[in-house]
Amino acid sequence: MDGVTKRYGEVTALDGVSLDVRRGEFFGVLGPNGAGKTTLVEIVGGMREADAGTVTVFGQSPWPRDTALLARIGVQTQASAFFARLTAREHLRTVAALYGMDPATATTALERVSLTEKADARVDHLSGGQRQRLAVATALLHEPDLIFLDEPTAALDPEARRELWVVLRSLRAEGRTIIYTTHYLEEAEALCDRVAIIAGGRVVALDTPRNLIRSLAAPTRLLVPAAGLSTDAALALAGVDRATVEGDDLALETTVPNRVLPALGDLVDIDTVTVRTPTLEDAYLTLTGTGSEHHR
Repeated sequence: MDGVTKRYGEVTALDGVSLDVRRGEFFGVLGPNGAGKTTLVEIVGGMREADAGTVTVFGQSPWPRDTALLARIGVQTQASAFFARLTAREHLRTVAALYGMDPATATTALERVSLTEKADARVDHLSGGQRQRLAVATALLHEPDLIFLDEPTAALDPEARRELWVVLRSLRAEGRTIIYTTHYLEEAEALCDRVAIIAGGRVVALDTPRNLIRSLAAPTRLLVPAAGLSTDAALALAGVDRATVEGDDLALETTVPNRVLPALGDLVDIDTVTVRTPTLEDAYLTLTGTGSEHHR
């Protein structure tokens, strides 16, 4: 993708976006609402035409839509369509028939997303998390080389999200190329090889989660019950750069936590100390200039 631009009236969804995704990579696309994540997926997947710029997928242009290329792509959208009155197995067999595939592939797809026990349940009786797993199974049914997953864990409860993580990690282990959009920063940090952070239709950062975190050069924060340690005593410790009271805690900032923690253990019960290292969320908020209200 090179210099891709897409406008809707006076709104610029993508503004000269350039990036590349490597074969076998789990590639995350992060950004606040309206950043252009879904538009990017739709253009690369051949569902929408860019106003400017070039896009190639496996050396071919995805637009106008090429049926040969589509056969190598699997897509799960935020509003996946189902044959809701069919069972999960029947739904997948119907999709398999549309691809001209053996109906038995439905069983394999159900096993892959750990949904075998719900094979004979009607789709409209499945839980939100189960429907999301079925959507992923539908996208995987024809064994695509490239998979687009557009916020697959949105609106799921924490347990359902973690269950879907297991499925996603298995796909990563298979070496499939995955382009993944999400609002969840800890999810991207746990799953993605690299992430592109998009804000205002532009790529503001592109790197591994670890490198993005390192680029902040942000200090580690040590939280200690304020009742057990004074600010002056904390600042007297070698390596503590700052100490501030935050509610019931005293927050110590340091770039050398391995030096500070042993000294801190001589003054307070070390079990009461909470260590908070910089995360992808910190990098995201810094790079996009957004507050916590813009992500979940």
